Amino acid sequence: MPLALYALAAGAFGIGVTEFVIMGLLLEVSADLQVSISAAGLLISGYALGVVVGAPLLTALTGRWPRKTLLIAMMVIFTIGNAACALAPDYWSLMAARVLTAFAHASFFGIGSVVATSLVAPDKKASAIAIMFTGLTVANILGVPFGTWLGQAFGWRSTFWAVTLIGLLALAVIVWLVPRDDAPEADGSWRSDLAVLGRTPVLLGLLTTVLSWVGVFAGFTYIAPILTRITGFSEAAVSPILLVFGAGLVVGNLLGGKLADRRLVPTMLGSLIALSVVLFALTFAIHDRFAAVAFIGLFGVAAFATVAPLQMWVLERASGAGQAIASSFNIGAFNLGNAIGAWLGGVVIDYGPGLGAVTAVAALVPLAAFAVALWSQRRETRVTPARVAVSCPADPL
Repeated sequence: MPLALYALAAGAFGIGVTEFVIMGLLLEVSADLQVSISAAGLLISGYALGVVVGAPLLTALTGRWPRKTLLIAMMVIFTIGNAACALAPDYWSLMAARVLTAFAHASFFGIGSVVATSLVAPDKKASAIAIMFTGLTVANILGVPFGTWLGQAFGWRSTFWAVTLIGLLALAVIVWLVPRDDAPEADGSWRSDLAVLGRTPVLLGLLTTVLSWVGVFAGFTYIAPILTRITGFSEAAVSPILLVFGAGLVVGNLLGGKLADRRLVPTMLGSLIALSVVLFALTFAIHDRFAAVAFIGLFGVAAFATVAPLQMWVLERASGAGQAIASSFNIGAFNLGNAIGAWLGGVVIDYGPGLGAVTAVAALVPLAAFAVALWSQRRETRVTPARVAVSCPADPL
C-alpha cells in the first residue's frame, strides 16, 4: 500500500486519541469541574456535534482548496483546539474547545477517504479506507489507554497537552508523506456539489450510519462507569480493558475492509446484525469480570467492522466531486450518531432503568439501521431496472 495511506493513518491516530480519551476520564473531569458524570458525557456529544457542524461549514469555506492543503489545515485546527482544551478554565470553555477541535474531524476523514481510494486499485478501495481508519483504532490501543493513565496520574489536562504534541507530529508526517495535489477538490461551486445530498440513496446511507453509531456510543460512552460500578473493577483496571477494546477495533476495522472489498452490501448488513447481538449480550456479560472483558473485545470488533463498509457504501452512492462532500457528511453522520448515543445513554441512566440497561437499549438501534439499509438496498434494486427499461427503445416488432 502507498506510504501516503500511513500518513493519513497518522492523522487519524491523533484525532482518534482526542475523540475517545475523554471517555476514560469522565470521572476525573466531572470531579475537577464539579459537574455530573452525564454532563461530562455531553463533552463527547459536543465534540460529535462539532463534527456535524464542521462538515458543511468547512465544505463551504474550503471547497476549492487542494487536498493536501486542506488536510494540513485540518491538523492545524486540531492541534490548536487540543491546546485550548488543556487550558480551559471551566466546563463551558472545555466544551467550546472540544467543538473547535471537532471542526477538523469531518473534513479530514472525508477528504482522507477520497484520497485513500484514489491511491489504490478499484478492488482495494475499502481496504484503503480501513488502513486510514487503522490510525483511529491504534489510537484506542495505544493512545487512549496511555491518555487515560496519564490523566488519572497527573490530571486530565496533561492528557490534552500530550494530544497537542501528537497533533504536531501527525502534521509533520502528513506534510512529508502525502503527495502534493494542486488540483482543487471541487471544480464547480460548493452549492452544486451539495446537490448530492438531495439523492435519496445517499440520504438513506447517511441515516444508516447515524443509527448504527447511536448504538455504538450509547454503550461505549459509559464503559468506565459500567466497569467500575457494575462489574466491580477498580479505576486502574479501566485502561487495560480499553486496550482489549482497542485490539477489537483493529481486528474489526481490517476485517470489515477486507470483506467489503469482496461483497460490500452483505458485509455492511451482517456487521449491523453482529453489532446488535454483541451489545445485547454485553448487558449480561458485565456481571462477570471475565465475560465482561471478552465481550468488550467483541464489541470493538463488531463496532469497527461497520466503518469501512458504511463509508464505502455512501461513496458508491455519490459520484464525481460529490463523493468528497458525501464522504465528509458521512463522517459527520458517524459523529451525529455518537452525540445522540451519548445523550441516549445518559437518558437511560438518569431517567430510565439505569446504568446496567444501557447496552440493552443500545442494541435496539443497530437493528433499526439494518432495517433502513435493507429497505434502501431493495428499493435501489427495484428502481434501477425500471430506469433502464424506460431508456430502451420500443421493440419494433
